[in-house]
Amino acid sequence: MTKRKHDVIKHNNIVVFPGTVQALLREGHKFAENHQYDKAIANFERAFMYEMGDEFALSAYAFALYELKDYDKAKNVCEQLLAMGTTLYVEVMELYITVCMQLKEYNQVETLITTLLEENVLPNDQIEKFERLKNLNREVSNNLAKKEEAQYLIETQEYELSQFCALTPNEQSMRLQRLMDTNVRQLKVALKAIIECSTVHPFVQSLAVILLVEQEVAIDVTVSKFNQTKTVNPAHLALPNQLPQYKKIKNIVENKLEQDPSTLEMVQYLMAKHAIVTYPFEWQPFEAEDVAYSYIDFVLSMLGNVQEMDDEISGFLQMLEKLTELHSL
Repeated sequence: MTKRKHDVIKHNNIVVFPGTVQALLREGHKFAENHQYDKAIANFERAFMYEMGDEFALSAYAFALYELKDYDKAKNVCEQLLAMGTTLYVEVMELYITVCMQLKEYNQVETLITTLLEENVLPNDQIEKFERLKNLNREVSNNLAKKEEAQYLIETQEYELSQFCALTPNEQSMRLQRLMDTNVRQLKVALKAIIECSTVHPFVQSLAVILLVEQEVAIDVTVSKFNQTKTVNPAHLALPNQLPQYKKIKNIVENKLEQDPSTLEMVQYLMAKHAIVTYPFEWQPFEAEDVAYSYIDFVLSMLGNVQEMDDEISGFLQMLEKLTELHSL
């Protein structure tokens, strides 16, 4: 009876016993399935020293690299798999695209997914997933561009008071809105100066306060508008739609217009805009009930229904409406 022969692998004159590579690959898959990615990578890499990995080992290896944030190496393995003509094409391509997004290669991702969709190489049940990836990539890319633009404006001192005040109110508003996804703590002194400047538009003042409130920045700022002045700390200040008077007015309006949803929607829209202009004073010194009914009458008069209105509150609401029209200033 003859003995069965086994292939012997040599690497740098080191003899690798039969079954060693297969054992390393099995361990690599096992570790990957148990989320022990560092151990999985170690086993796969040892196995690949002796022989080229198959598509299943390489794909598991690429995934483990991705999980440990070794994106450059994961990308190279994905490209190797795609060049092989892997049967795991969709899975590998999805990982490849995700890795490219992590590497901030957004233009490449956009081009790649567009090509895949146009050339109809994806199974029908995968098209929606890749369209979502494309939309996500575009959104992330746009957000990054906004952050980079905001950072550039910060670094070039575009929020310094004299430069900021040289802009129109509409330009000031847009410049502040660019800071929404940016850490504004580095700008708290500049924003304080904008808020406290007597020539800055009330709506713009409020936007600057809201930026500090949303990030709970602790700094005392003195706000002056509509013949009122108060010092607030944004770290302890609620947003406009969370203030007491706003809530009272909102409840009154909703109860009164329960059967008239279209008018209710218009009133709520105006309230939300005006609450920003008045922030942080609300509709003081008027009472919540008077303001609520005045809003209803104000909207009805806009719709052509003549209403008797409190002249003082009506004039105040009209002023607030004009102040929200920054583009016309």
